[in-house]
Parts: sequence; structure tokens; C-alpha cells
Amino acid sequence: MLHSVTTFTDFILEDEEKYPQAKGNLPLLLLQLENAVKIIASHVRKAGLSDVLGQTGKVNAFSEEVQKLDEFSNSLLIKTLTSSGQVHTIVSEELSDAHVASPNGSYDIFFDPLDGSSNIDTNNPIGTIFSIYHHTDNLLKKGSEQIAAGYVMYGAGTVLVYSSGHGVNDFTFDPAVGSFLLSHINIKIPQEGNTYSINEAYFPKYSDPMKQFLSQWKEKPKASARYVGALIADIHRTLLKGGIFLYPTDSSHPEGKLRLTIEVNPIAFLVEQAGGETFATSSSPLDVTPQHIHERSPFIAGSPTNVKEYKKYV
Repeated sequence: MLHSVTTFTDFILEDEEKYPQAKGNLPLLLLQLENAVKIIASHVRKAGLSDVLGQTGKVNAFSEEVQKLDEFSNSLLIKTLTSSGQVHTIVSEELSDAHVASPNGSYDIFFDPLDGSSNIDTNNPIGTIFSIYHHTDNLLKKGSEQIAAGYVMYGAGTVLVYSSGHGVNDFTFDPAVGSFLLSHINIKIPQEGNTYSINEAYFPKYSDPMKQFLSQWKEKPKASARYVGALIADIHRTLLKGGIFLYPTDSSHPEGKLRLTIEVNPIAFLVEQAGGETFATSSSPLDVTPQHIHERSPFIAGSPTNVKEYKKYV
């Protein structure tokens, strides 16, 4: 018996047909992005067998150690997206300034080439995060203006989670056919969950309301904690299982640590498209107008009931 299988290519072509008013050639951009992450996934799988483990000896614009796989992924994505001819401006976590790829490109793209790179040497989940906007003269747009966003997680399997503003779908890479295949249709985050995800080593540095929230959570009968240390891994579990992810401000990071345009906005877009809630300082981060491309932000996301409960404390 033959079963219908939808590839990522099929999906994005069908998706574009639903919206004839769409500008530019988003499918071509996404296909180039897909090709790049397939190559990154291949290098991740054989990281211990090739010279892609360890640090380069360099630091990026934020004084963070650059891993070899970070540098490879960043260069590959810039080269591949530029070759599409569809991208006007690229903003990467590894670049201090915006990079003009194609003056006639229709889109601006923000990405973290390798989220969770501190996990590389220990073979824990890592990923690529991306966010796409129509190009305008103003690069500092609200996250609500995203036309598409997603992430790729390189773990036990390689998955691509994507939204164009009409729900969230999950594609799993099948190496036998060389394609991402639709595996979770129209993901909906559970209304409430029992799991919280936060780096509790920072507990002494958190505000009193945050400490109070965490303390009361631990009193729940079925409370559990999970923290991987890669944003995409913790968010992926939260999307599927429910609960709450927290990366708040602390005394060492009074503005937050995650980057609003590169990490927070695309993940917030996906969480809200899946029916979840997100919170930054006083509202959804998608309502915030960035002041610069590498602005930092606190970030809370997860099941609606759990995020509403958090808001009562702050």
C-alpha cells in the first residue's frame, strides 16, 4: 500500500500557491536554505571523524569563543543564501554588522548558524535558527512583521520546524531519500504542562519574583525540570510536550542574554503560531521595535496557562 509523503519542497510550493499576493521567490530562498542545513547536518553527524570539532581560537563580536563548526555553518549559509539572489540583507549572530548579499534581493534574513554551539563537543543537540522578512529600507522591524521563521535541530534525528504565519509544521530528514518529510502537521502546544526549563545555576542572580515563581512551581505535584542548554532543543520539547521555557534577566545580564532579532523573534513567532504564549519585558517580544540588530532580550515562552501564571509574578 502506497502512502502519500509530503516533502518540504512540496509543502513550500503548495504554500505559496495559496497566497498569490506573495512577493519575490520565497520557495527558491527556502530551497537554498534547506540545501545548506543538509550539508551542516552531514558535518554534524561526522564531527568526531573530521576536523570540525573544537574552537577556532577566535572570538566573535560579542567576545564569545567561535567553534569551528560555527564558522563553517556561518560561511556556508552566507554563500548559499547569497547565491539564491533572493536575499538583500543577511544578519548573522557571527557578524557584528549586517551584510548586503544581493542589492536586488526581495528578503532580509536573520539567522543563528549554530545555536547551542557549546554542545558540539559533547554530542548534544544543536541547531540553526532563521527569520525572514520582506526587504525594506528599515532593517529594524518588529517580529510581528516576519513572513516566515523556523529552526533546524541536529539531534538523534534532524528536524526542520517551519511556519509562514499559517500554523507550524515539523519535517524530519530522511537520509535514505535525501529529503525533509512532513512528520508533524499543524503542531499545537498543550494548554498546560508540568515541565519548566531554565538554567537554575543562575538562581542567586534572578529577581525575587522569578525566585518566587520557581519556588512555587517546584511545589506542583507533577513538577519536573528539563534543560539542555540549546534554545532550539528546549523549545522543541516545550512545543510538543507543553510547559514553560524561561531565559529571564539576571544580575549579570540586566537586559537579557538572547538576541531579540536572531533568536527570540523567530522562536516567539513559532510558539505563538502553535497557540502558545510568549513574553519579554512587558508584552510579547513580537511587539518590540528593535533598537539595533544585536539587541538582547529576556524571553519566556510556552503553554498559555503556564505563561499566564508567570505573568502574575512579574
